[in-house]
Amino acid sequence: MSREKAAKAYLDEEFLKSREGRIVRIMSEYLQPKMKLKDNKINHTVAFFGSARIKPDNGAPLSESYWAAENLAFMIAEWSKTLPDERKLYICTGGGPGIMEAANRGAARANEKTIGLNISLPFEQHPNPYISEELNFEFHYFYMRKLWFLYHAKALVVFPGGFGTMDEMFETLTLIQTKKIEKQNIPIYLYNSKFWNKLINFEYFVEEGLISKEDLKLFNFFDSPEEGFEKLKPEIIKITDHVNSTVFKDV
Repeated sequence: MSREKAAKAYLDEEFLKSREGRIVRIMSEYLQPKMKLKDNKINHTVAFFGSARIKPDNGAPLSESYWAAENLAFMIAEWSKTLPDERKLYICTGGGPGIMEAANRGAARANEKTIGLNISLPFEQHPNPYISEELNFEFHYFYMRKLWFLYHAKALVVFPGGFGTMDEMFETLTLIQTKKIEKQNIPIYLYNSKFWNKLINFEYFVEEGLISKEDLKLFNFFDSPEEGFEKLKPEIIKITDHVNSTVFKDV
């Protein structure tokens, strides 16, 4: 009497979720987004970082940041329509509510595809309704999600946020400062200079010898969507002229 065939290893859910299957999960979170982004001809993105807790309601704390992100994303997406296919830009966010929703919303208002890199968390994080269906991703590992934030990015825009936003911003600055990222001239813009200068005394890092004066040139501020767009536009053109999609240096 013949026995029932065992499940193939790549169909064995118990194995895939086990400690031993971790490397397969990590590889999957690299290869599946790579394939889907390639299939959708995504080569250049502008990544938006910011709080999931900021609401669009007028009068809510920092609600104007929501609409600033929505408007800036709309401007970039509209401009992208005028670019050749090989230079088109797509708005990429963490896929959740708040600033992430605002940026995806702005791109959707321009009738452009827009990317959401969600991550499984016990609260706050759920896909917003403005992400393009074919570009809605779900990650388990933060570090794989961060890789895809930066892989195609030709600019980063950082809005007010909490621990997650600080983590994303400072890790990116560290990668550039330590020259672990190919795109040394990638523009990083922080929205609302008053917020950032009250939150972080950047000059104090220099005064105490913890970073160099030159490191303060790795990022800039802007205080309106119009200002951000005018500053970003020439820098994005310049970087897409000289940089491919590779992020990390070969070792």
